Amino acid sequence: MTTAQTVLVTGGNRGIGYAIATEFKKAGHNVAITYRSGEPPAEFFAVKADVTDAASIDEAFKQVEAEFGPVEVLVANAGITKDTLLMRMSEEDFTSVLDTNLTGAFRVVKRATKGMLKLKRGRIILISSVVGLYGGVGQVNYSSSKAALVGMARSITRELGSRNITANVVAPGFIQTEMTDVLSDDLKKQYIDSIPAKRFAAPEEVAQVVRWLSSDEATYISGAVIPVDGGLGMGH
Repeated sequence: MTTAQTVLVTGGNRGIGYAIATEFKKAGHNVAITYRSGEPPAEFFAVKADVTDAASIDEAFKQVEAEFGPVEVLVANAGITKDTLLMRMSEEDFTSVLDTNLTGAFRVVKRATKGMLKLKRGRIILISSVVGLYGGVGQVNYSSSKAALVGMARSITRELGSRNITANVVAPGFIQTEMTDVLSDDLKKQYIDSIPAKRFAAPEEVAQVVRWLSSDEATYISGAVIPVDGGLGMGH
């Protein structure tokens, strides 16, 4: 029997984040999500938050803590892309992606660890990407932000490992979401040809790995990068 934990998924209103939130809810946990705009899914305790604003994050955590108690599992999933070739990439294109994907993860992790240190336990899962280690054309900003999450997780592990707090990275490859649905058939075929598994992943395949990392079966795993990419980024 799973003991219900308080789980917070940033950017949990769509795509991989929504699949992760759904997976935790199915397993019987108390799940909260953050969303930045639009209407959040009704089935979750949803708080509006902007990961680029520390005050907004603090307020979101207060609401979650009032509803469910301290956050025991944090999934830092919120992210953006502003893809363009290096020579065309403005400094703002670069810094804004880092501010959301990397500094945003730092802001939510820092706030979550306050409660985790008091509880003397916690699970931090950072959602990276295969391009964080493999690279991607037109993605100098995005891949830099996602690669840096590895250093973050490993430094947190060294700092907080003795407090029963783990920090791990999940690096998805191409996932069947709204973002891949809009690709042309030619581009889809090109991507699929490069993946040893010869298919995109279902969002649930990422979500199950994230949930497992937060479980008692993974208590001795920290500072790890777990690829869910069908073999695309092997060796990285």
